[in-house]
Amino acid sequence: MSIPELSIIVPILNEGKILPALFRTLSEQEGVTVELIVSDGGSRDGCVELARRLGEKATFSVTVLETEQGRGRQLNSGACASRGATLLFMHADSRFRDRQALRSALDLLNREITSGGDERVAGHFSLRFDRNGASPSLPYYFYECKARLNRRDCSHGDQGIMLRRTHFAEAGFFGESLPMLSETRFTGKLREGGKWLLFPAEIITSARRFDSEGLYARQVLNAIIMNFASQGWETFFHELPALYVGNDRIGRLPLAPMLNKINRMIGDLPLMRRIALWHATGDYVRSHAWQIPFFLDIQRNFRRCIPPGEGNTPLLDFHDSYLDRLTDHPPGRLTAAILTWIWFHLTRMHQKIKR
Repeated sequence: MSIPELSIIVPILNEGKILPALFRTLSEQEGVTVELIVSDGGSRDGCVELARRLGEKATFSVTVLETEQGRGRQLNSGACASRGATLLFMHADSRFRDRQALRSALDLLNREITSGGDERVAGHFSLRFDRNGASPSLPYYFYECKARLNRRDCSHGDQGIMLRRTHFAEAGFFGESLPMLSETRFTGKLREGGKWLLFPAEIITSARRFDSEGLYARQVLNAIIMNFASQGWETFFHELPALYVGNDRIGRLPLAPMLNKINRMIGDLPLMRRIALWHATGDYVRSHAWQIPFFLDIQRNFRRCIPPGEGNTPLLDFHDSYLDRLTDHPPGRLTAAILTWIWFHLTRMHQKIKR
C-alpha cells in the first residue's frame, strides 16, 4: 500500500448518524492522498460496523480502531496506527466546503517548514459553525472570530489540528488524564513550542451541542472548566463527569445544579486552598480580559456585515498596548478575583430563580 500524504484521525463515540457525511466530505477533497483512521471509544449505536462498510466503498484507505473511551486515548491510538508523515486530527461532525481545503493547508504547512528549516509547525482551519437557523448570530460570529486568533485558549479540536508526525511525537502526544480538553491542552503546547498557522480554508463544524444545551449555559460552563484546568484542579473534572456528555446524549444543560455542585466543592476546600483558588481565578480572568474589548470590536464588525476574521480591532489593540499593563499586578488580579466571585454567585442565584 502506498504511503498517504495525509493521515486523518477522527475519534468517535456513537456517531453513526454523521459518519456518512464525514466520508463524503473527505472523498470530495482534491489533489491529496489521504487515509482515514476512525478511532472508536466504545460506541453502542453500530457506528463501528457502519464505518467499516463505508470504508469498503471509500476511494481512500480506511482503518477502524476500537479503543478504550477517552478522547486523548482515542487520538493517540489513531496516530500510532497511521502511516502518513503529516497528521490531521478532526471531529466527526466537521466538513469542508472547499474541495482544495486539505491541499491548500498542506501546501502552507510545507512552505513554512521548508522556509524555516524546522518541522515544529502546526496549524488549524478557520472555524464556521453549522447551526440551526439561517439568521446572523452575534454570539456565534464572536466565537468564529475568536477561533481565528493566535491566542491562549482560542484553539480547540473543532478547528482541526494539522502537523508533522515528528512534531506530534516531540510535543508528547495528547494527555489522557482528564476526560476532556485533550485537544485544547495539546494546541497550547504546540503554540508554545513552535509556529501556529491559520490555514486559508474554512472548516464547518456542527453547533449541535450549543443548539441542544444552550449557547449561554455551555459557554458559562466552558469558562469555568478552562479556569480550573489552568489551575490543575483534576478533582473537579472527576467529580463532575456530566460537564461534557457524549454527543449522543446531549440535551438542555442543567446549569443551576452544576453551579451549585461547584459551589459546594469549593466550600469543602480548606480556607487557604479556597483563597488560593480564587486568587488563581483572578489571575486567569484578568489575563483573558482582552475578550471584552475584542467583543466590542466584533460587535461593530458584525453590524457592518464584515466576514469573520476580517475588519479592524482598535479596542483590542488599545487593550494589548496599554490596559493589559495597567492591570497586570497584584491589586489588578485581586480585583478580578473579587469581581469573578460576585459574578459566579449572581449567576448561580439567577439560574436557581429561573428553575
